Amino acid sequence: MKKTNLFTNGVIWFGAAVSIAEIEAGLQTGANWSAVVLGHLFGGLLLFLAGLLGARSGRNAMETTESTFGSWGMRFFALANVVQLVGWTAVMLAQGAAALGPLMNHSSVYLAVPLALLVAVWIFIGLGDKWRLTTVGMVLLAALSVVITIRLAGLPVDAAAQPHEPLAFWAAFEVSAAMPLSWLPLISDYTKNAERPLGASAVSAGVYTVVSIWMYALGALLNSCGAADFASGLVRAGQPLAGFGLVVVVLSTVTTTFLDAYSSGESAKSLCGRLNPKLVGVAVCALGAVLAVCGIMDRYLDFLYLIASVFAPMAAVLLVDRYLVKRRATWWNLFAWLAGTLTYQFAGSSPIGPTLTAILVSAVLSSLVRLVPRPSTVS
Repeated sequence: MKKTNLFTNGVIWFGAAVSIAEIEAGLQTGANWSAVVLGHLFGGLLLFLAGLLGARSGRNAMETTESTFGSWGMRFFALANVVQLVGWTAVMLAQGAAALGPLMNHSSVYLAVPLALLVAVWIFIGLGDKWRLTTVGMVLLAALSVVITIRLAGLPVDAAAQPHEPLAFWAAFEVSAAMPLSWLPLISDYTKNAERPLGASAVSAGVYTVVSIWMYALGALLNSCGAADFASGLVRAGQPLAGFGLVVVVLSTVTTTFLDAYSSGESAKSLCGRLNPKLVGVAVCALGAVLAVCGIMDRYLDFLYLIASVFAPMAAVLLVDRYLVKRRATWWNLFAWLAGTLTYQFAGSSPIGPTLTAILVSAVLSSLVRLVPRPSTVS
């Protein structure tokens, strides 16, 4: 594939950050700004380090795990990632369709179908040579997001509305870190072909972190206005803001879901090198649309969160192993990952939240390899 420059990487991750999911998370978090910023900085740092691994090695996200977890471990994580990304593709399409309904006065789960078609088209445009079209889309998305933010900031506070109570610090930290951490199994898919590995990783993680904080702030604005969700807040603001929001929902759903769909192809390629990631991504779009239309996502979400719990401790072990330990300890790394995953399942009452607790457990266990003396070589 053609090498990507800093601008290309910035555009990709700007599109990833502008999403309904980010705004809804900010709506739930409220204006706990210290937790929001610190959570994003923590997640953004890990995102940068993960992206740098792929950028320096020229390998996609799942391929970078092979030296840490072995070939069978890499295949397991690749398969789990494909399952996760199929699910999240369906979730993003269903969420986009739900947001379009109030703005179009025509609620229908079948709106997921045209969204899936647009994502399939974007898979071939977004990583191809048609960067002028991609840039126009991102400039339009940025401009409309600025207009919506300014207009919502000028809305009077609804005294009769009952906004969500701001989350406690560690709960807000958990929600804020969750978004950048959710991209850890994907970022190397888009930095592996970078012209400048360090710069591309920094730009990707930096742009995503800053724009994600912006989306959380937009959600906090909606919360202060008493809006239940993004679409209802824009409907309340009236025209032309609702019309602008319609374009933002479509573009943001497409640019975010594109990363999930295309990366599922990259992970599938780790299982079978002959697969074309773009064609797999299109197939995932179709499957995601079917799942969204069938309305099974409410029953699927718990499973998605279970699968997602696999990747925070995986990333912790990967980063500790590659940046600090630098020794091949496949079986110990798998144990450290498993301990972190089990911790995630039982750490719901942890004061710092299950994600950060699982990351700390896996990171500490993985780093213990440094305490074992290296075998001496006989001359």
